Amino acid sequence: MGEIRGSLEEHIKATAKNFLEFSKDKEILVVSHFDTDGICSAVIAAKTLKKIDKTFSIKIVKGLDEKFIASLPKDKALLFLDLASGSFKHFKNHNFNKIFIVDHHQITSEIPDNIEIVNPQLHGKEKISGSGLSYLFFSEINPGINELAKLAVLGMVGDNMEKEIDKLNHDILDQGEIKKKRGLLIYPSTRPLNRTLEYSSRPYIPGVTGDQKGVLDLLREANLFPKYGKFKSVLELEPEEMERLTTLIMLRNPKSKYSDIIGDVFLIKMFNKLEDARELSAVVNACSRYGDSNTALQFLMEIPKAKKKAESLYIKYKQHLISGLDIAANAEKINGKGFIIINAKDRIKDTMIGTIASILSYSPNYEDGTIITTMAYYDDKIKVSARSVGKNGRNIREILAAVIDKIGGEVGGHEFAAGCLINQSSEKEFLELLQKGLEIEQIKI
Repeated sequence: MGEIRGSLEEHIKATAKNFLEFSKDKEILVVSHFDTDGICSAVIAAKTLKKIDKTFSIKIVKGLDEKFIASLPKDKALLFLDLASGSFKHFKNHNFNKIFIVDHHQITSEIPDNIEIVNPQLHGKEKISGSGLSYLFFSEINPGINELAKLAVLGMVGDNMEKEIDKLNHDILDQGEIKKKRGLLIYPSTRPLNRTLEYSSRPYIPGVTGDQKGVLDLLREANLFPKYGKFKSVLELEPEEMERLTTLIMLRNPKSKYSDIIGDVFLIKMFNKLEDARELSAVVNACSRYGDSNTALQFLMEIPKAKKKAESLYIKYKQHLISGLDIAANAEKINGKGFIIINAKDRIKDTMIGTIASILSYSPNYEDGTIITTMAYYDDKIKVSARSVGKNGRNIREILAAVIDKIGGEVGGHEFAAGCLINQSSEKEFLELLQKGLEIEQIKI
């Protein structure tokens, strides 16, 4: 893919202007991804379009396949957020007048004439989330949406891009109700330490994550005890307490770097209370992964009745995640040099295997560059998620795409975090081709 001349900001401005013109006499259909970044993008769109009195509807999806694209109306203005950069061939097969896309995922083919796309990869691969792009795009459509800046930050945190926030010269941080504090990067930083440590996945703490006894042993060793029956939260720790706990976590996870354990914690005001952005992101993800994106949308719109439902789904999700990690540890595996494939079949929910792959990629059990691939059944399909330990090494998306080219299916994602959807009937062939592809790529290095 070649780069578009001009800055990303100039391109956003021009595309937003064209979108407003094109949608002048049309109803708008916004299609967005079901993770935190996509849901934040959708809420930014909904709140802005409502402000300017546009008729619109929102669809939240796990991914795009040809059947879904074929079902889309031809008489509406179609806007895709946080997805669609890899779906050009499907759009080409169906005669849409014009498609608008605001996305940050990898572009794999030439852009058809009827597609107008905002994607940082076309401007020198600037690192920004889908929701960050959506915020900049909708700021052009209706300036003065500062109160939505917190959703752009939340989306970036949800997409593990918080370390890039300061590099964006778009004042997004200054525009929202956001506080930044330096601290221990276990979350939520606002809840009692014993609960926080039990569900800690980044960093993953061997003998502590998912183990109540291990949690209490660690806290006792750090000389931290409950007061009035309750442990302090991360943000309430004194500097020397923080130092003791950090040292003990690093001893249990020798691979972790200080920068992985200590960093910026973003606190966002939701329902009139400052909350850890990573926790809010996890709540949104939990709703979507239980097939309730509507509650996720309402939660981020700060509708009170959605808060209780979202939090209840999150508790259920955390419990299933801990049992999912246990199942993954004992599931059928294919081990090779520089890779591991975990086939959970029907034992783990398909919407959870991406999270499990991510958690395992932060575990000290694997060397940097190891590709961890998880698989789970979904109806008559198989959902595949792959992550690279340490976010370096081989391009996972390219490896998966080479297999999908041979057996069919959908592929998406980034260089070090990608996934695909295949038919269950192709399971054996997929495993053989993937293993072969991973071994060949290893030899190339």
